[in-house]
Amino acid sequence: MRVSATPAAEAPVSPTGRAWPAGARADGRTVTFRLPDPADRLAGLRLQTDVPIASGEFIRRGDTWELVITRPPVQRMEYLLDFRFADGGQHTGTDPGNPLQVDGAFGAKSVVEFPGYAPPAWLAAAATAPPGSSRDLTVPAEALGDAVYVRLWSPAGTTDTERLPLLIAHDGPEYDKLASLTRYLAAGIAGGWLPRLRAALLGPGQRDKWYSANPGYARALREAVLPAIAKAAPATTKIGMGASLGALAMLHAYCRDPGCLDAMFLQSGSFFSPWLDEQERRFAYYRRITRFVASAHARSLPPRPVPVVLTCGVIEENIENNRLMLQTLQSREYPATLYEVPDMHNYTAWRDAFDPQLTGLLKRASQ
Repeated sequence: MRVSATPAAEAPVSPTGRAWPAGARADGRTVTFRLPDPADRLAGLRLQTDVPIASGEFIRRGDTWELVITRPPVQRMEYLLDFRFADGGQHTGTDPGNPLQVDGAFGAKSVVEFPGYAPPAWLAAAATAPPGSSRDLTVPAEALGDAVYVRLWSPAGTTDTERLPLLIAHDGPEYDKLASLTRYLAAGIAGGWLPRLRAALLGPGQRDKWYSANPGYARALREAVLPAIAKAAPATTKIGMGASLGALAMLHAYCRDPGCLDAMFLQSGSFFSPWLDEQERRFAYYRRITRFVASAHARSLPPRPVPVVLTCGVIEENIENNRLMLQTLQSREYPATLYEVPDMHNYTAWRDAFDPQLTGLLKRASQ
């Protein structure tokens, strides 16, 4: 693990301007978080994490706040700290004593990496791989009353008329920034373990509205976005990709237009069902999602089975609805697999599952 206590002389600065030596320590059974507070500036401190834990409330021991939790069944753990100050102020932020952080969809978080975790090997190869080139498209979509942004990525040396497999990614720019998607593709193509292919990185726009089993969005893909991409970059085969709501939206688009995709890579899909996802009822488009998912389970999947690879964190909230979707796909004779990964609902987890899971699918779909 790469997290250790920070020496007092090098301690980061707290939100109040005071330097705090602090740290996180993990062993085979527990994780210990410590934050010294000799000036009694804090009235309380709490760990905020998506990982299920018994309690995140720190206990004051002398002049130090401390929390010990049982090590969760993951290889890494992202977290924030909720600071409650004695003067009544509050602040949520990263751990000032932990130098290891990661960017995510909602900003930076501190990270504990447990013994045995290692980033993907392809990240090192990506540093020297030709990065390829990108061009931007803005596609007006009448069905949305809006436009869909597309960043079209091509490997080095590709001509505009060359027909190649096409990976179509929801939340594409975020996948690229936070999970190094095109760096992965460039490394794989340069190393010969991926076929030459392009990627269409679709901007999320009004994400919650568009990606929530929205018929208008599926129509926009069919009538405007995919034809515009095909005109700019001819494809031999098309692989759809998405995470969370983006995975749901890709499956929904396929169900509305089975000819639009030849394979799907769906990560931590938000396949909500009332009996599994009661906690999501306040989401504005919950009922629209559950209606679509129910119809998919009730034998409405297209009679054109394509390869589907799902990945999901082994203890994240979506794991049960992903297991159920796997059963449904397999019962309709789709060649589907689910990989349960030792992480949670975040871009690093999704990145770490690219190889070998996405690698295998891209090879298979491109043959």
